[in-house]
Amino acid sequence: PSPSTAATPRRDLGPWPATIARGNSMRILILLAGLAVCTQAQWLNYPDRRTPRAKDGKPILTAPAPRLNGKPDLSGLWEADATPRSELDRVLPPGYFDLQIDVPALSKYVVNLLWDFKPEDDPSRPETLALVKQRRESPSESLPASRCLPNSMPLTPLLLPFKIVQTPQQMVMLFEHYDPARQVYTDGRALPKDLEPSWMGYAAGKWQGDILVVESAGYNGKTPLDGAGHPRSESARMIERYYRRDFGHMDIDLTINDPTFYTRSFTVKLPFHLIPDSDVLEAVCAENEKDRIHVKRPIAPTQPIKSS
Repeated sequence: PSPSTAATPRRDLGPWPATIARGNSMRILILLAGLAVCTQAQWLNYPDRRTPRAKDGKPILTAPAPRLNGKPDLSGLWEADATPRSELDRVLPPGYFDLQIDVPALSKYVVNLLWDFKPEDDPSRPETLALVKQRRESPSESLPASRCLPNSMPLTPLLLPFKIVQTPQQMVMLFEHYDPARQVYTDGRALPKDLEPSWMGYAAGKWQGDILVVESAGYNGKTPLDGAGHPRSESARMIERYYRRDFGHMDIDLTINDPTFYTRSFTVKLPFHLIPDSDVLEAVCAENEKDRIHVKRPIAPTQPIKSS
């Protein structure tokens, strides 16, 4: 099929070791998550009548974005774009994908949110780099997901597919990874002045033209930004700009402002694609888990990343 009509195939996610593989850091592979089991959802391969289709029935992913009350409708099942294998191979250990055969696609931003930054442009403070090094050396003790505790934004939607349900009053994000659902209120409210720290924080959005701008804060500081273990403090604030380019493609421009760990705010553009005619799978952490006891130490890649 042509690129304009080709539907992204729904990948087979069971059993769950793929989740672990997606939690690898830039300089050293870190085990992020305890094992879980995905059970098959009831509505996979169910044609959505709202999806524009070619004569052969294939979704037209380059069709105009749908709209809801005059604004782009972000609803759908989304997945982070995979990074080309050649780019990943420059950083990940030799033979990595031969061992992790259940990882057909991996976003470099799971490995390291700052992947595209040159060393001289890295905003991490010295103490931040020291913390990342510490987490690299003891991932099972330092990363909450290795103990079946939640991940958070932005790592969670980068790990596995997630579903957006948009209404005029709020946008709800349902994650295939075993993390809490996220509510983004779009009813005009501002973030509370007194924020009780939580895993997913607080989020409020407003439309600026065709872009949904989401401000979030109130994170509990227990979750890393990525597989490398870049930290986030309780005082961090994030701005996400959601832009659905067409029916099958969406960009999230993420800006993180966290003076505790970073010398300046920084922005990363995260691309996603729609998985049509599908649904999120159910995941449960630690069900039938047999791997964590065998994790002794992480595996270091042969060379540091070099930005092109």
